[in-house]
Amino acid sequence: MAATPDPVAVEKKMALTHADFFRIIPRVLGTDNFEKKPDGVILEDGEKRLEITLGPERERRIANLRVPATDVRLEFSGYTDSERAAQLDLFERMFQKGGG
Repeated sequence: MAATPDPVAVEKKMALTHADFFRIIPRVLGTDNFEKKPDGVILEDGEKRLEITLGPERERRIANLRVPATDVRLEFSGYTDSERAAQLDLFERMFQKGGG
């Protein structure tokens, strides 16, 4: 299966602080050989490129509960559909909190 020539972007709303993101992302990517930016990371591996951008941190309030909230944008270039799906699945599992 050929890689998608154009970038594919996926946007998510996550219960996540920037500190949590930067602490967990090396495990998600399987490396710490990536470019760290103030608002995210860029991972390049040959023809593949994954850029993850964090929106501003905010707080969601549900009754007396306060939950961190951050919009996250993942932009995949050079990934096949199956590679992108596998990376997204890993990303979601690694950042999953509680419950089940």
